[in-house]
This record gives sequence, structure tokens and C-alpha cells, in this order.
Amino acid sequence: MAAETTTLRDLRMQLRAWARARLWAQVLVGMVAGVLVGAVFGPDLAIVSRDTGEIIGRWLAIPGQFFLGLISLVLVPLVVVSIVQGITGSSGGESLRRLGGRLLVFVLVTTTAASVLGVVIVSAMRPGDLIRDAVAETAVAQGLEAEPAAAGEAPVARQLAEELPDIIVALLPTSVEQTLLDRDMLAVVILAVLLGIACMSIGRERAQPLLDVLGAVLEVAMKVVKWAMFLAPLAVFGLLAQMVIQVGLGTLGGLAAYAGAVLLGLLVLYMLFLAIVATLTPRKVTDFARMTAPVQLMAFSTSSTAAVMPLSIETAITKLRVRPDTANLVIPLAATINMAGTALYQSIAVLFLAQAAGLELSTGTTVGVVVSVVAASIGAPGTPGVGIVILTNIASSAGIPATGLPLVLGLDRPLDMARTAVNVTGDLTACVVVDGKPESDDGAS
Repeated sequence: MAAETTTLRDLRMQLRAWARARLWAQVLVGMVAGVLVGAVFGPDLAIVSRDTGEIIGRWLAIPGQFFLGLISLVLVPLVVVSIVQGITGSSGGESLRRLGGRLLVFVLVTTTAASVLGVVIVSAMRPGDLIRDAVAETAVAQGLEAEPAAAGEAPVARQLAEELPDIIVALLPTSVEQTLLDRDMLAVVILAVLLGIACMSIGRERAQPLLDVLGAVLEVAMKVVKWAMFLAPLAVFGLLAQMVIQVGLGTLGGLAAYAGAVLLGLLVLYMLFLAIVATLTPRKVTDFARMTAPVQLMAFSTSSTAAVMPLSIETAITKLRVRPDTANLVIPLAATINMAGTALYQSIAVLFLAQAAGLELSTGTTVGVVVSVVAASIGAPGTPGVGIVILTNIASSAGIPATGLPLVLGLDRPLDMARTAVNVTGDLTACVVVDGKPESDDGAS
């Protein structure tokens, strides 16, 4: 127990040191500089050729790739150890069931609400109607052809009902080695939960040798995370510069209606999270918004909930005064299954593609899309670019042609950054809701 307490204390001290170093300010400078440099070498000013610009972008992105690589290197052990320590540090089975039940209800309710909100916004604004001609031109340029199947006849709900039993059975990993090789984070989380429950079941005294080893693993993982944090400002600069060089500032503004629908939805979802904090917790909304801003900034810059997970844990413990056991359990779980921002984006993007193709979805198909989006968002990897893969699969299953996909791809990265920031806000909201009453200031020191 003493070893685990020391490990958690050291973790918090390291993360506080990073916060005192004004990491968020350095990241903000990196963001602005990245956009400016990207604009200089991007297609808007055309100072250099497109090929030369992309080469420059790849070189500038090296610190960012190292940053993401270091985080990816320790992500699995960090998630496993955090969850196991969170479970074994809880006050018992009743406490664990309470935390897990609250988190599951929160995820299902907010993810469903986000998906429905996306449908309402895109149906009201209809951004796909505004660029139908541009989509047709893109389809010709890309050699894409729309499938003639009517979207209203797509058996999305039936297909989901047929596949759901197999999906549920497949959740339980049957090979630890394969799970680690595939880096299936949902399977990793399930393994960690089972390991933590097993350790708690056999008694802390008998499980202590394993817990000591896991504590040492956490110390090593956090040392690697500390190295990665030193790269954060340069990483943000390089990744943003590369993104702007590739897509250009003009391209980002070319789909203003579609981007506006997504950003409006994310803003409403963010306000919903603040309303949940105001309603279900004793914390002040203004304090919550101020304390979580640095985490949102880092999440926006990296487009990865996994990359900011250590900072999320630190913020939950030291600023939001969440109990360490709760934060170490809820944050890794939420970072894996709580993707309300992604669900909202997917709903808007799927219906946007349908509108751009001139298709009117039936009520049944729309409901099927919402269900599919919720199911696909829960457990989606918290890494950059995964949203476009989910989008393609859902659109295909609903019989929606991919003619507008090239245009969506151009805006995926900046919108991915925005929805990742909202996803992280949802993780911290879930943490304070599940935890209940905050600890005293002494307990959070």
C-alpha cells in the first residue's frame, strides 16, 4: 500500500511541475506558430511547390511523431496500471459497482444525446445541399460513382440486430498476446478491469507482489510521459504546421457550412457538459471551465485523448479534487468508451454525405444511423484520424455513396481536433459526476 501511495504522490508532483512550467502557454504559442508557418509553406501562398511543402511538413512533424510515439509506447501499461490501482484502491465491490454503473449510464446518455443533437443540427442547417455541385465535381475528379441503392431501404437496424450478439461476445478477449499486438484499447480495458477485480477478490495481501510490480511499471511509464511532455510545444507546432501545409487555409474555409454545423454541435455539447456539472455536482461551472482549459488545449493540439490522459488525471486529482482512486479508474475508462464528441461528428458527417448525394433518409434509417454511431463511438481508439474510418463504415452500411468523402477528408483533421477537446471535457465531466462530492482542499494537496 505504501509503495502505491508513493507512486501516486510522485505522479502528482511531476504533473504539477509541468503545470507550473506554464505548459499550456508554450502549447498555445506552438499552435499559433504552427498555423503561421503552415500558411507560409502551404498551397495558399504557393511560395514553394506542393511536393516541397509536403516534404517540409514531414520534417516539421518529426517532434510531433516522436511525441505521439512515446505516448503510444506506454499507453497500454499506463491504462492497465491506472485501472488496476483504481479498482484495488476502491473501498470494495459496492463502491466499484457504483462507479462503474454511474460511468456506464453517463456514457450511454451523453453519447446518445450527442448523436441525436448532430441529426437535429444537420437536418436544420442542411449543409450538404449547399455543396452538391462541388461534390459532383469531386466525384468525377476522384473517379467515384454513387451506388444506386436508396438509403431509405438500407437495412441498418436489421444488420445491427444480427451482428450485435457476435459483437458482444467478441468484446471478451481470448488472447492476451493478440490483444496487445492489435492494441485494441477496449479489449485492453476489459483485461485491466478483470485483472483488478481478480486482485481485489484474492485479497490485497496476496495480490501485493503484483501490485508492487505494477507500481514500478507506472513509475517507468510516467518517466516516458515526462520526456514526451517536454516535446509537447514542438509537437503541437509541427503537427499543426504539417496539417495546414497539406490542406491549406483556403480549403479549411471552403466547407464553412459543414464545419459550422459540426462546431455548433460541439459547442452545444460542451455547454451540455457544463450544465451537467452545474446540476449534478457541487462544483462551480466557472471553476470547472477554467481548470479544464489547459487539458482541452492540449487535446485540441494533439487530436488524441490518449495523449492527454496523464494530464487529465492530474487535473482531476489536483484541480477538480477528485479522489485519486476514482480518477485513476474513471479517466482511462472514459478515454476509451466516452466519445460523445465523436458521435456528434459522425451523425452530422453521415447525413451531410446523404444530403450532398441528394438522398433523403427515412426515419428508420436515421434511427439506425444513430444506433450505429453510438455503438461505433463507444470504444473507438482515442487516436488521430480514427473518425474517418468509422464514418466510412457507417455510411456504407446505410447505403450512402462516398462521393463527398474527399471533401470531408480535407476538414477531418481540424474537426478531429475540436471534437477531441470536447471528448476530453466529457471525460473530466464524467469523473466529477461519478466521484460525487469533491475532496477537501487538504485531501487534494
